[in-house]
Parts: sequence; C-alpha cells; structure tokens
Amino acid sequence: MLVFVDANLVLFAVPKTGSTAYHMALKGMADISFARKPGYKHMALRKYERHFAPYLKDAHGLEPERVAVMRDPVEQIRSWYRYRSRPTPRKEKGVLGGMSFDDFVAEVIAPKPAEFAKIGSQLTFLSSDDGAVRVDHLFAYERPTLLRQFLTDRLGKDFETKPKNVSPQIDAPLSAEMEARLRAVRAEEFALYDRIVAADGHLRGPVIAQSGYDG
Repeated sequence: MLVFVDANLVLFAVPKTGSTAYHMALKGMADISFARKPGYKHMALRKYERHFAPYLKDAHGLEPERVAVMRDPVEQIRSWYRYRSRPTPRKEKGVLGGMSFDDFVAEVIAPKPAEFAKIGSQLTFLSSDDGAVRVDHLFAYERPTLLRQFLTDRLGKDFETKPKNVSPQIDAPLSAEMEARLRAVRAEEFALYDRIVAADGHLRGPVIAQSGYDG
C-alpha cells in the first residue's frame, strides 16, 4: 500500500494484480510505503478502515481517495495457481505438486479450503465490514494505461513499471463445468469486475457495490 499526501491518494495492493511493479515504480514518490511485509503491503480495505484510516485522519487530517486494481477473477486465481506451482528449493513442482487448475479452483471455493488454497478474493479484499466496496477509483488490470495516466496526472510525474514476481507460464486450462461453478460461487465478484469493464476500465465510487460474500 502506498500513500501520496499531496495527491491525496492511497493505492491498495490487491494480490496478483501487478501491485509489486507499481510499488517498485512509485515508492520513491510515496510519503508512506508498505512494501516489504505482505501483511502491510497487502492491507485489505476493512483493516485499513479499522486502523490506518483513523490514524491518517486523526494524526494528519488526511482522508485520501482510494485507488485499487481488479483483475478478471479467473485470471487472478490462475495467477495464484501458477505462483504456487513454481519450483521451490524443497519442491520440484511447487506447493501444488502438479495439481490441475480445475482441482485448485475446486479447493479455492470449497467451504473449508486447504491451506494452499486460502487465497481470499478480490471482492473480500475491497469490501468494508458492512460489505460495501468503498473505493473511489477501481481500475481493470487489463487496461494498465488508464491507471498509469491517472496516477501520472495526479502525481504530476510520469513513471514506468517493470514486470515483478512473474509466475511461470504453465498451461492452466479451466473446464467449462468448473468455471460455471466458480462463477456461481463468486457471482458478485464477477459482477463487480463486469461493471469495471462496462465503465471502460475505470469505475468511480465512492461506494461501488454492496456485497454479501465472505469467502
């Protein structure tokens, strides 16, 4: 997560949406940068609202606009799958050990997912305690030039991102049956993403959607 005081912005780091590349490119311009510890870097909206937003307001009089990126839900989960399939010093085939993408998705949406499948969801990450998605600017991952131009305009300086934490490009097909199950379980997340696409890649808040999903 990055906070820019003069631009009055906070940029959330939604996992598997290219957040590391933006942090590396922009941390020098940020007044507050959480980039090293995942629990701080990937601070979810509800934790921000409970703890960090009150601090910014009470201590510094700041109520920055909230900016985040959302990715096609299938592709975001596929990125997790590839990340956890990468070889590690102790596992030649990574944490998943050659598990198919279908089986990984099934575990992700299971009532009690295995530890390797506890990846949360973008909708939950972006939701307040009451389920509302209180984000002022929500950008589609697939339209990076929109976010870059927005940040360039607000920060007053252009920047370039370089690929970071790129997962291995292994095949990860998803069957129509499993995709249908995923879409049914996470219907609200897909609906929110579809709204961003319908808004030409930039959906404006401050309250974007109401959610009942707790996965």
